[in-house]
Amino acid sequence: MTTLEFVAMKQRGERIAVLTAYDYLMAGLLDEAGVDCVLVGDSLGQVVAGEESTLPVTIEQMIYHAKAVRRGIERALLVVDMPFLTYQVSVEEAIRNCGRVLQETGAQAVKLEGGHEEMARTIDRLVVSGIPVMGHLGLTPQSVHKLGGYRLVGRVEQEQERLLAEAARLVDAGCFSIVLEMLPKGLAGAITRAVPIPTIGIGAGPECDGQVLVLPDMLGLNEAFSPGFLKRYADLAAGVREAVSDYVREVKEGVYPGPEHSYE
Repeated sequence: MTTLEFVAMKQRGERIAVLTAYDYLMAGLLDEAGVDCVLVGDSLGQVVAGEESTLPVTIEQMIYHAKAVRRGIERALLVVDMPFLTYQVSVEEAIRNCGRVLQETGAQAVKLEGGHEEMARTIDRLVVSGIPVMGHLGLTPQSVHKLGGYRLVGRVEQEQERLLAEAARLVDAGCFSIVLEMLPKGLAGAITRAVPIPTIGIGAGPECDGQVLVLPDMLGLNEAFSPGFLKRYADLAAGVREAVSDYVREVKEGVYPGPEHSYE
Protein backbone atom coordinates (compact mmCIF):
# COMPACT_ATOMS: atom_id res chain seq x y z
CA MET A 1 0.00 0.00 0.00
CA THR A 2 1.26 3.44 -0.96
CA THR A 3 -0.10 6.96 -0.62
CA LEU A 4 -0.84 6.98 -4.36
CA GLU A 5 -2.84 3.76 -4.04
CA PHE A 6 -4.69 5.35 -1.11
CA VAL A 7 -5.90 8.14 -3.42
CA ALA A 8 -6.68 5.63 -6.18
CA MET A 9 -8.97 3.74 -3.81
CA LYS A 10 -11.17 6.83 -3.53
CA GLN A 11 -11.24 7.16 -7.33
CA ARG A 12 -12.40 3.54 -7.58
CA GLY A 13 -15.02 4.03 -4.88
CA GLU A 14 -13.29 1.49 -2.64
CA ARG A 15 -13.76 2.01 1.10
CA ILE A 16 -10.63 2.35 3.22
CA ALA A 17 -10.21 0.57 6.57
CA VAL A 18 -7.82 2.15 9.07
CA LEU A 19 -6.99 1.13 12.64
CA THR A 20 -4.45 2.28 15.20
CA ALA A 21 -1.70 0.05 16.56
CA TYR A 22 1.13 0.59 19.01
CA ASP A 23 3.09 -2.69 19.06
CA TYR A 24 4.55 -5.40 16.83
CA LEU A 25 2.10 -8.17 17.72
CA MET A 26 -1.10 -6.24 17.08
CA ALA A 27 0.32 -4.63 13.94
CA GLY A 28 0.96 -8.04 12.45
CA LEU A 29 -2.56 -9.19 13.23
CA LEU A 30 -4.06 -6.08 11.64
CA ASP A 31 -1.92 -6.50 8.55
CA GLU A 32 -2.90 -10.14 8.16
CA ALA A 33 -6.58 -9.24 8.60
CA GLY A 34 -6.45 -6.85 5.64
CA VAL A 35 -6.38 -3.38 7.18
CA ASP A 36 -5.41 -0.84 4.51
CA CYS A 37 -3.63 1.58 6.81
CA VAL A 38 -2.20 1.33 10.31
CA LEU A 39 -1.99 4.60 12.21
CA VAL A 40 0.39 4.87 15.13
CA GLY A 41 -1.77 7.40 16.93
CA ASP A 42 -0.78 9.78 19.68
CA SER A 43 -3.84 8.22 21.32
CA LEU A 44 -1.18 5.95 22.81
CA GLY A 45 -0.88 8.64 25.47
CA GLN A 46 -4.31 7.64 26.73
CA VAL A 47 -4.74 3.96 25.85
CA VAL A 48 -1.14 2.85 26.45
CA ALA A 49 0.36 5.33 28.91
CA GLY A 50 -2.79 6.26 30.87
CA GLU A 51 -2.56 10.01 30.26
CA GLU A 52 -5.67 12.20 30.30
CA SER A 53 -4.96 13.61 26.83
CA THR A 54 -2.56 13.31 23.91
CA LEU A 55 -0.64 16.43 24.92
CA PRO A 56 2.11 14.76 27.03
CA VAL A 57 3.14 12.37 24.24
CA THR A 58 6.73 12.86 23.05
CA ILE A 59 8.36 12.25 19.69
CA GLU A 60 10.56 9.61 21.33
CA GLN A 61 7.45 7.68 22.37
CA MET A 62 6.02 7.90 18.85
CA ILE A 63 9.25 6.70 17.28
CA TYR A 64 9.58 3.79 19.73
CA HIS A 65 6.05 2.54 19.06
CA ALA A 66 6.18 3.19 15.31
CA LYS A 67 9.38 1.15 14.98
CA ALA A 68 7.67 -1.76 16.74
CA VAL A 69 4.60 -1.47 14.52
CA ARG A 70 6.74 -1.28 11.37
CA ARG A 71 8.26 -4.68 12.18
CA GLY A 72 4.78 -6.23 12.15
CA ILE A 73 3.59 -4.79 8.83
CA GLU A 74 4.26 -6.16 5.38
CA ARG A 75 1.40 -4.70 3.32
CA ALA A 76 -0.53 -1.89 5.01
CA LEU A 77 0.32 1.80 4.77
CA LEU A 78 2.01 3.03 7.96
CA VAL A 79 1.20 6.57 9.15
CA VAL A 80 2.53 8.16 12.33
CA ASP A 81 0.90 10.96 14.32
CA MET A 82 3.20 13.88 14.99
CA PRO A 83 2.82 14.81 18.66
CA PHE A 84 2.05 18.21 20.13
CA LEU A 85 4.66 20.95 19.53
CA THR A 86 6.77 18.88 17.13
CA TYR A 87 5.46 20.68 14.04
CA GLN A 88 3.74 23.88 15.24
CA VAL A 89 6.78 25.93 16.31
CA SER A 90 8.37 26.50 12.90
CA VAL A 91 8.47 25.04 9.41
CA GLU A 92 12.11 24.11 9.84
CA GLU A 93 11.43 22.22 13.06
CA ALA A 94 8.44 20.46 11.45
CA ILE A 95 10.60 19.27 8.55
CA ARG A 96 13.33 18.10 10.92
CA ASN A 97 10.94 16.21 13.22
CA CYS A 98 8.75 14.70 10.50
CA GLY A 99 11.83 13.68 8.54
CA ARG A 100 13.27 12.08 11.65
CA VAL A 101 10.09 10.04 12.17
CA LEU A 102 10.16 8.70 8.60
CA GLN A 103 13.91 8.10 8.74
CA GLU A 104 13.93 6.24 12.06
CA THR A 105 10.66 4.29 11.81
CA GLY A 106 10.23 3.33 8.17
CA ALA A 107 6.76 4.90 8.11
CA GLN A 108 5.42 6.15 4.78
CA ALA A 109 3.63 9.27 6.05
CA VAL A 110 2.92 11.49 9.03
CA LYS A 111 -0.36 12.97 10.28
CA LEU A 112 -0.71 16.60 11.36
CA GLU A 113 -3.71 18.33 12.94
CA GLY A 114 -5.24 21.57 11.70
CA GLY A 115 -6.02 23.35 8.45
CA HIS A 116 -5.34 27.04 9.05
CA GLU A 117 -3.13 28.98 6.64
CA GLU A 118 0.06 28.60 8.67
CA MET A 119 -0.43 24.85 8.96
CA ALA A 120 -1.06 24.62 5.22
CA ARG A 121 2.25 26.38 4.56
CA THR A 122 4.01 23.90 6.82
CA ILE A 123 2.38 20.95 5.06
CA ASP A 124 3.30 22.38 1.67
CA ARG A 125 6.97 22.55 2.70
CA LEU A 126 6.85 19.03 4.11
CA VAL A 127 5.38 17.61 0.91
CA VAL A 128 7.92 19.50 -1.21
CA SER A 129 10.60 17.96 1.03
CA GLY A 130 9.31 14.47 0.18
CA ILE A 131 7.30 13.83 3.35
CA PRO A 132 3.71 12.64 2.66
CA VAL A 133 1.14 14.17 4.99
CA MET A 134 -2.29 13.03 6.17
CA GLY A 135 -4.35 15.98 7.43
CA HIS A 136 -6.78 16.04 10.35
CA LEU A 137 -9.81 18.35 10.72
CA GLY A 138 -12.77 18.67 13.07
CA LEU A 139 -12.09 17.65 16.62
CA THR A 140 -8.32 17.95 16.82
CA PRO A 141 -7.33 16.39 20.16
CA GLN A 142 -4.11 18.40 20.49
CA SER A 143 -6.31 21.56 20.57
CA VAL A 144 -8.76 20.13 23.11
CA HIS A 145 -8.35 23.05 25.53
CA LYS A 146 -8.93 25.59 22.76
CA LEU A 147 -12.02 23.70 21.60
CA GLY A 148 -13.41 23.54 25.13
CA GLY A 149 -13.36 19.76 25.39
CA TYR A 150 -13.97 16.69 23.25
CA ARG A 151 -17.09 17.72 21.33
CA LEU A 152 -18.84 17.61 17.98
CA VAL A 153 -17.49 20.29 15.67
CA GLY A 154 -19.24 21.90 12.70
CA ARG A 155 -22.82 22.37 13.81
CA VAL A 156 -22.92 26.12 13.17
CA GLU A 157 -22.63 27.65 9.71
CA GLN A 158 -19.43 29.54 10.51
CA GLU A 159 -17.65 26.32 11.53
CA GLN A 160 -18.96 24.51 8.47
CA GLU A 161 -17.64 27.18 6.11
CA ARG A 162 -14.29 27.18 7.90
CA LEU A 163 -13.91 23.41 7.70
CA LEU A 164 -14.79 23.29 4.00
CA ALA A 165 -12.22 26.00 3.36
CA GLU A 166 -9.61 24.21 5.45
CA ALA A 167 -10.21 20.94 3.60
CA ALA A 168 -9.61 22.70 0.28
CA ARG A 169 -6.50 24.31 1.75
CA LEU A 170 -5.11 20.92 2.82
CA VAL A 171 -5.66 19.57 -0.68
CA ASP A 172 -3.82 22.52 -2.18
CA ALA A 173 -0.98 22.01 0.33
CA GLY A 174 -0.52 18.44 -0.91
CA CYS A 175 -2.16 16.18 1.70
CA PHE A 176 -2.92 12.71 0.35
CA SER A 177 -5.87 12.20 2.73
CA ILE A 178 -7.72 13.89 5.60
CA VAL A 179 -9.04 12.48 8.86
CA LEU A 180 -12.43 13.99 9.78
CA GLU A 181 -13.17 13.63 13.48
CA MET A 182 -16.47 14.30 15.28
CA LEU A 183 -18.33 16.10 12.49
CA PRO A 184 -22.03 15.99 11.58
CA LYS A 185 -22.45 13.37 8.86
CA GLY A 186 -23.83 15.90 6.36
CA LEU A 187 -20.81 18.15 6.71
CA ALA A 188 -18.42 15.21 6.49
CA GLY A 189 -20.21 14.08 3.35
CA ALA A 190 -19.97 17.56 1.83
CA ILE A 191 -16.23 17.68 2.51
CA THR A 192 -15.78 14.18 1.09
CA ARG A 193 -17.53 15.13 -2.14
CA ALA A 194 -15.62 18.40 -2.41
CA VAL A 195 -12.07 17.00 -2.19
CA PRO A 196 -10.24 14.65 -4.57
CA ILE A 197 -8.37 12.88 -1.76
CA PRO A 198 -9.77 10.27 0.67
CA THR A 199 -11.49 11.34 3.86
CA ILE A 200 -11.15 9.00 6.83
CA GLY A 201 -13.92 9.42 9.39
CA ILE A 202 -14.03 8.85 13.11
CA GLY A 203 -17.37 9.92 14.50
CA ALA A 204 -18.10 11.59 11.15
CA GLY A 205 -20.74 9.29 9.66
CA PRO A 206 -20.88 6.86 6.75
CA GLU A 207 -20.21 9.21 3.82
CA CYS A 208 -16.45 9.40 4.37
CA ASP A 209 -14.20 7.39 2.04
CA GLY A 210 -12.92 5.33 4.95
CA GLN A 211 -13.11 4.87 8.70
CA VAL A 212 -10.60 4.72 11.55
CA LEU A 213 -11.01 3.51 15.11
CA VAL A 214 -8.65 3.23 18.05
CA LEU A 215 -7.85 -0.47 18.37
CA PRO A 216 -8.34 -0.94 22.15
CA ASP A 217 -11.70 0.85 21.84
CA MET A 218 -13.09 -1.33 19.05
CA LEU A 219 -11.78 -4.51 20.71
CA GLY A 220 -13.61 -3.71 23.93
CA LEU A 221 -10.43 -3.38 25.96
CA ASN A 222 -11.06 0.25 26.90
CA GLU A 223 -14.37 -0.18 28.73
CA ALA A 224 -14.41 3.34 30.20
CA PHE A 225 -14.62 4.92 26.74
CA SER A 226 -17.99 4.56 25.03
CA PRO A 227 -18.84 7.46 22.68
CA GLY A 228 -21.87 7.18 20.45
CA PHE A 229 -19.84 6.61 17.27
CA LEU A 230 -17.95 3.61 18.65
CA LYS A 231 -18.88 0.07 17.68
CA ARG A 232 -17.21 -2.63 19.75
CA TYR A 233 -16.34 -5.63 17.61
CA ALA A 234 -15.24 -7.74 20.59
CA ASP A 235 -15.36 -7.80 24.38
CA LEU A 236 -11.75 -8.64 25.08
CA ALA A 237 -11.62 -6.98 28.49
CA ALA A 238 -13.99 -9.60 29.88
CA GLY A 239 -12.01 -12.37 28.20
CA VAL A 240 -8.71 -11.09 29.60
CA ARG A 241 -10.12 -10.82 33.11
CA GLU A 242 -11.53 -14.33 32.92
CA ALA A 243 -8.28 -15.82 31.59
CA VAL A 244 -6.15 -14.07 34.21
CA SER A 245 -8.57 -15.06 36.97
CA ASP A 246 -8.36 -18.70 35.86
CA TYR A 247 -4.56 -18.50 35.80
CA VAL A 248 -4.38 -16.99 39.28
CA ARG A 249 -6.76 -19.63 40.67
CA GLU A 250 -4.85 -22.54 39.08
CA VAL A 251 -1.48 -21.27 40.31
CA LYS A 252 -2.76 -20.85 43.86
CA GLU A 253 -4.46 -24.28 43.80
CA GLY A 254 -1.35 -25.96 42.39
CA VAL A 255 -3.16 -27.03 39.22
CA TYR A 256 -0.76 -25.16 36.92
CA PRO A 257 1.78 -26.20 35.83
CA GLY A 258 0.58 -29.77 35.40
CA PRO A 259 2.61 -32.77 34.23
CA GLU A 260 2.06 -31.81 30.58
CA HIS A 261 3.73 -28.41 31.23
CA SER A 262 6.82 -29.83 32.92
CA TYR A 263 10.14 -31.22 31.63
CA GLU A 264 11.87 -34.42 32.84
